[in-house]
Amino acid sequence: MGDRPDAGQAAGSVARSPVVPPSGPTGAGASAVEHRPDAGEVAGGVSRLVAVLPTGPTGLGTSAVGLGRAGYGVSGAAARAAGAESRREEAAQGSRLGRRLHCPPAVRDDPALGETVTGRLVEWAEEMGIYPGQLDKIRKADFGRLIMLAHPESDDPDRLLAAAKCALSEWAVDDHYVDGEVEEARPEELGQRLAIAHSVIDQAQLPLGYAPQLEEVVTADPVMRALRDSLRNLHTYATTSQVRRLRHELGIMFVAYNQEGYWQASGHIPPVWEFLMHRHENSFVPCMVLVDAIAGYEVPYGEFADPRVRRAFTMAGTATVIVNDLYSMAKEKDPTDFSLPRLIAAEDGCSLEEAVDRTVDIHNELMLTFEAEAAALARTGSPELRRFLAGTWAWVGGSREWHATSGRYHETAHAA
Repeated sequence: MGDRPDAGQAAGSVARSPVVPPSGPTGAGASAVEHRPDAGEVAGGVSRLVAVLPTGPTGLGTSAVGLGRAGYGVSGAAARAAGAESRREEAAQGSRLGRRLHCPPAVRDDPALGETVTGRLVEWAEEMGIYPGQLDKIRKADFGRLIMLAHPESDDPDRLLAAAKCALSEWAVDDHYVDGEVEEARPEELGQRLAIAHSVIDQAQLPLGYAPQLEEVVTADPVMRALRDSLRNLHTYATTSQVRRLRHELGIMFVAYNQEGYWQASGHIPPVWEFLMHRHENSFVPCMVLVDAIAGYEVPYGEFADPRVRRAFTMAGTATVIVNDLYSMAKEKDPTDFSLPRLIAAEDGCSLEEAVDRTVDIHNELMLTFEAEAAALARTGSPELRRFLAGTWAWVGGSREWHATSGRYHETAHAA
């Protein structure tokens, strides 16, 4: 196990490769303010990491930046991927939502690096025993590409793999225990399984006479093995407090998974407000919380825990998982696979096309609010906080690009 960076090392790393965050207020109906890096910011070849905001009107009800400008919208690969007959409606909606989503482009794209991370991630998944007989799903989804796109401040495949292991172990909890994509979902057992898994992310300290029995259950479960191993590996690159952050976010996500278990067992269809609350708790935040750790610095705890920072950060997390809802509609045909557009359509009695538009409006409201509040926080916060908010902005853009092109959501993405 390698040495972990201490606070001094983390602070000292800020000068290595800063990412420029959103600058200037850009609330709904306002024009976004473009930030242009000064000479100091682009020194040392880091200009490729500069995240530039869109220019022009981007308020709710207006069209976001067009496909030919600033990299917004669905990529050509995703557009070509929308040919399947059974997905025509979703494909048309995907093209429209791509033009309207208020979301930055990916900061960098290094396909070879993404492929390296994906290949090593598949090997690790096989070693852990998650996704048995379904490792092609990981290759098709190209999860290493997601991590490469979302963490543009690191070119180190080992650091990116550490983030990928954490992400895949988190998704394995969902796919094995909740959604039934890998093994049969058993809602009646979900609470028990999550409670035991939580004893791994927040290590339970049992009396010596009973600890071996818990350990036997944990080591027999591939998902729990993966959770433990990914967190252990993360300690190589992250401080203890950064790993603790992730453990906290995983606990919140497990609460949301229990809520899904209730929906499945009871047949409850959540109203839109409840589903949006659920998306606050079950979002990409556990992945996004590693932005600084993977880049090699650390946001001071007091700033990270500031309610204003938490509000902005979780808004970005919710917006990102709403993008997931939009792009995953074609994949998820089971009526119990709830998504925001389908719940809006059912609750408001509107067409799915109109519900997609309303979902995009909700996403844009969240992103515009994040943009404005992150800009205000960056002006008064530490250099580390400024960098973290910029990294969050870059994470959102990388995730959107992955959703628009991943074989997880587009059958012919890899053939295109």
